[in-house]
Amino acid sequence: MYKVASVITMVCLLISSEAYSQTGEQDISQAASDPTASLSAYLLQNFYTSRYHGAGGVDGNKVQFRIAKPYTLGDTSNIFRLTLPYVTDNPENETGLLDATVFNLTTFNRHWGRFGVGAVALLPTGSDELTTDRWALGPAAGFVAQSHWGIWGLFNQNLVDIDGDASRDSINLSVVQPIVNVSLVDNWSVGTSDMSVTYDWDCGKFVSLPLGVQVNKLIHVAGAPVQLGLSYEYNFYDEGISPESVIGLTGKLLVP
Repeated sequence: MYKVASVITMVCLLISSEAYSQTGEQDISQAASDPTASLSAYLLQNFYTSRYHGAGGVDGNKVQFRIAKPYTLGDTSNIFRLTLPYVTDNPENETGLLDATVFNLTTFNRHWGRFGVGAVALLPTGSDELTTDRWALGPAAGFVAQSHWGIWGLFNQNLVDIDGDASRDSINLSVVQPIVNVSLVDNWSVGTSDMSVTYDWDCGKFVSLPLGVQVNKLIHVAGAPVQLGLSYEYNFYDEGISPESVIGLTGKLLVP
């Protein structure tokens, strides 16, 4: 964990040369937890799985890099996001890249907050042992409402199988992420983790049922705002070999 924290700090220092200024009505500490916020964000995350359902005595770890970039197209505001996960350990002792996920969201501001619609895609960029070898594409939508105490909302992504290795299982998933973040004093906040409730349409059941909490602190590194987060998730889905307890560490450089 200490090595991961050092890497996060180095990444923040390297990217912090990009100019930033706080604009808009949304407080930056709230915007940091809002996937529809119009600000650039560079994330480095580490997820340590201390226990697995169906596999006692083993653990696992995943490192994930994510970049979110806002842009305008005509009169519309958009957000592009790329997620690249890398497995450093799992119950099968495999390491390597997982498949990349990209999405593009067109956002619309309202007096109560913001909503967005767009598309999400799964790209088979993972290593031989870890890739799904399938391409998937589908709609994405979400909203975030602002309140005096923080933000709340919901984000949904849907992946529909379109092509790939015929010998591999198809990908047809719906993912729902609840968003709650309560602002506290001194730039602290607490809310839901990045928990993703996942329904597999081919299996006809939920294949991930996590419940998690995250504590955040907004600081400044080399003059740039950085949100640090510590999370814990428990996954109630216990069929096969699946993560049970997951501890997450996140460093997020914000560029409004």
